[in-house]
Amino acid sequence: MKHTLKFISSLSLLFSMFLGYAQDVPEISKNLKDTVATKKPKTETVKTAKPEIQEAQALKDSVVKTDRYGLRVGVDLYKLTRGLYDKDYKGVEFVGDWRLTKKYFLAAELGYEDKTTEDDRLTSSANGTYIKAGFDYNFYQNWLDMENLITIGLRGGFSSFAQELHSYKIYNPNPYWGELPPIATDNKYSGLTATWIEVALGLKAQVVKNVFVGFGVQLKLLTSNKEPNNFENLYIPGFNRTYDGSFGIGFNYTVSYFIPIYKKKTMASETVKKEEPKKKK
Repeated sequence: MKHTLKFISSLSLLFSMFLGYAQDVPEISKNLKDTVATKKPKTETVKTAKPEIQEAQALKDSVVKTDRYGLRVGVDLYKLTRGLYDKDYKGVEFVGDWRLTKKYFLAAELGYEDKTTEDDRLTSSANGTYIKAGFDYNFYQNWLDMENLITIGLRGGFSSFAQELHSYKIYNPNPYWGELPPIATDNKYSGLTATWIEVALGLKAQVVKNVFVGFGVQLKLLTSNKEPNNFENLYIPGFNRTYDGSFGIGFNYTVSYFIPIYKKKTMASETVKKEEPKKKK
């Protein structure tokens, strides 16, 4: 009986231990489940820059460029010095322009010429004043703080002058006995006028501060020409030689000084656009 009671007590002890183990298992599995459970990945939010910050960045990528506006005046060195080596010529021309916008300039030339022309049949002199006015367009893109110009422009010209016929030859269709001697005369004709239009190509480069050296070529077309009764105008002040027609060519070599009046500030962008990578097909 004693052994039976010991056996029963041992069985009850084992049973109670089994029940305790069975009760602890769910708690362990619950903890393991919570531990093993995967966490959801956190998504990072990309904050976009505010418009104010983007605008400030754009200003940092740009440079403020100051454009100067004012009057440029000068003289044509070619006409001024031509009289030193050409005894038949005297003349002077003053040039000027005013910067109207970033690319456009109002331009004008005012001058005086006295030219003696010797032709096959006559010798004459023309002297008078002229004025030309129009505009220039600068199509040269300057670097920062540079003011050089490569221009194309249009002018309208007017000249008031006088002609003097010094001598002429009578045309002889049968010069068996040779040419007739020239006939001297001192006929003067005043009150003559001429008008024309011209296309002007030129360049100006700043050699020192506010001092520019320039070169220009003009292609001209007469629109009106008041001539003497006995002969044609072989030379028109401001227009140059007529070359027996309505077309003329001229050129000048100028030195001028720029007088700044006021300034304007503009943004010169220095941002370099990067090419977007091509999408793979």
